[in-house]
Order: sequence, then C-alpha cells, then structure tokens
Amino acid sequence: MPESLAHDQSPLLIELGIAVVGLAVLARLAARVGMPAVPFYLLGGLAFGRGGFEDLHFSAEYVETAGELGVLLLLFTLGLEYTGDELRHQLKVGFPAGVIDLLLNFLPGVAAALVLGWGPVPAVILGGVTAVTSSGIAAKILAEFGWNNRPEARPVVTVLVIEDLAMAVFLPLVVVLAAGQSADQAWGSIGLALAVGAAFLVVALRFGPALTRVLDHASDEAFLLSVFGLMVLAAGLAERTKVSAEVGAFLAGIAVSGAVAKRAEELVLPLRELFAALYFLAFGLSINPADLPPVLLPAAALAAVTTLTKLAAGWWAARRAGVTGAGRWRAGAVLVARGEFSIIIAGLGAAAEPRLGPLSAAYVLILAVAGPVLARLAGQLPDPPAEPKIPPGTPPPEATAP
Repeated sequence: MPESLAHDQSPLLIELGIAVVGLAVLARLAARVGMPAVPFYLLGGLAFGRGGFEDLHFSAEYVETAGELGVLLLLFTLGLEYTGDELRHQLKVGFPAGVIDLLLNFLPGVAAALVLGWGPVPAVILGGVTAVTSSGIAAKILAEFGWNNRPEARPVVTVLVIEDLAMAVFLPLVVVLAAGQSADQAWGSIGLALAVGAAFLVVALRFGPALTRVLDHASDEAFLLSVFGLMVLAAGLAERTKVSAEVGAFLAGIAVSGAVAKRAEELVLPLRELFAALYFLAFGLSINPADLPPVLLPAAALAAVTTLTKLAAGWWAARRAGVTGAGRWRAGAVLVARGEFSIIIAGLGAAAEPRLGPLSAAYVLILAVAGPVLARLAGQLPDPPAEPKIPPGTPPPEATAP
C-alpha cells in the first residue's frame, strides 16, 4: 500500500468534520436570529483557537488554505456579475471615489500610530491596515443580502477593486519599510506589480469573449473544472507577480461573460459557501484572545472613527454613481468591515512595531463583526417612493382641475 494511503488520516478528517459541523451550527444560529453568519464564524474561531475556551488544535495550514480558496471564490463570483464594459465604466467614473476612500481611511491610522508614539514607519503601516475594506466580507455581505444586482453594488465593487489595486503598490513598500530599507528599493517590485496588474486587466477585457467560448462545455464536470482551474491559475499568477490573488480571481470572473457566467455562478456557489465559511473560521482561529485586552480601547476608538469615514466614503461613491436614498448608506455599510488585507499588512509590518499585531487583530475583529451588523441595519432603511412617470405632453395637475 502506498505510504500516503497507509498514513493515518483520521485526526485530520476528525478536525475537518468538527470544523464543518461547528460552522453548520453557527450558520443555523445566524439564520435563527436573522443575522449574517460572518460574525458567528469569526467568534467561533476566536473561542476555539489558541487561547480560547478550548483549543481544538485545528490543522492551521489546511484550514487557511481552504479559507484562501473561499476568498478567491467570493471575488470570482463577484466578478462574474460584471462585463468588461461595465468594469471600464466603473473604473472611469469611480476612480475619484476610490482615491477619497483610501485617503479618508488611511489618515486615521497614521494619526493613531503617531499619537501612540510609534514613529513614522509603523504609522504608514497602520494607515494601510485601516484603509482597506475586507473584500471577502464585503462580497459575502453583498451575496448574503442579495445586493449583488442592486445599484449600490456597482460603486462598492469599484472601490474594492481600486483598493486591491492600490495594495499591489503598497505591499512591497511595507516589506522594505519594515525591514528598515530605503523605499527606493521597492520601486522595482512596484513597477512589476503595476505592469502585471494592467496586463491582467487587458487580457480580461480584450480576450474575455474568446476565453468564455473555450471554457464552455456540455458536461457540468468538465465545465466546473475548467472554471475553477482558471480562477486558481489567475490568482496564483497574480500572487506570484506581486499582484493580489484576490484581484486575479476577480478579473478572471470579469473575463467570463453571458450565459456561461450565469452557469458558472450556479455551479461554483456551493463551493463558495463552504470555503468562505472556512476562511472566516481560520481568521478567528489565528487570534489569541489574551492579546486583545491591552489594545482594546485604542482599537475601539480607531474602529469608531474609521467606521464613520468608510460610511462617508461609501455614501459619496454611491452618490457619484447616481444611487439615491438608503442605497448610499448601504454602500457605506458594506465597506466598513476590515479583514484579510489588514491582517496581511500587519503581519508584514510586525517587525517595525511589536504592538501592531495585537492592535490590528482587535481592530479587524471589531469591524469584521460590526460591518455585517451595520449592513443589516442599513438594509432595513426604507427607500424613498419612486416618483410616478408622467407621459410627455400631460398638462400639470392644476390645468386639469375642473
């Protein structure tokens, strides 16, 4: 018997079974109280990871890998909702909103670090932590509330894409700053990231129709494998060339269009739900609750400020896109949650300031829970009644009075 088969896999299978059954219980509880499941997954990981009520000793590498696939599937299915022409239009009209969003949310992190006496390099890194919305949580909120086809989803996605593209520039800079090197040494990596990101975008927009025809197949099995392979390959190539894997997955979704995109979304949906749940569980497992109390107060204050700035940025982006009424507030609420990118930035910059990791973890956990809650509240706001359409040539009401 091959050694790989002879090796006892039961501990790994038991761990995975416990994780999935636990997620099922949390999902049922969330549905019972009418809340998004994301905060429940995060708190479940916090309770049963290292330092929690009971450390279940999950295989972190396995859960994290499955969780990464969940984020990629969330962004891929979000990309399936948009054609290349729609993306071009959104980037053209939404670029100012993306820049305003980054500035409004970068500056509070910088200011907080300087007030804490951390110095300029940790301040820049904490600014990156506070600037970027969690694409995974935002995509999950849009999908779970059925907002993907609402008008406010377009400016939200535009802001998310601009943020992710900005991270392709920011992450190499964080690496050299945290290592104490000159920022000039990052320009080579930054230039490569920009060039590769632009190339991915051109391929998605230019060759999307041809790629769609190649992917299509009568067999669901062959089609699903083709689509899944495209997503993972695009994400891997993007990550290898210093562009975020999430951007690669999103652009792969953009490349698939028409009825093929609709079919791909239906087949990928069950995988997305499973792996996305594992991602949020893995994030909770990575946080030690004992590290949180000393930094909870500054993290909460920073979370309160940047909640307001994200609400303002989303409101303004939606207004620029022609969204009216409560849709503007829904756009802002979707952008509140922080997650995967914030943790990545904090991990890369931990050498510059030891307190950066715990503060970032507390900050992200607060907003990862608060974001979906605010989105739910914003979803209950009433939209103004639509104005009745008056046919051309109809006289004003006073003219028709007897």
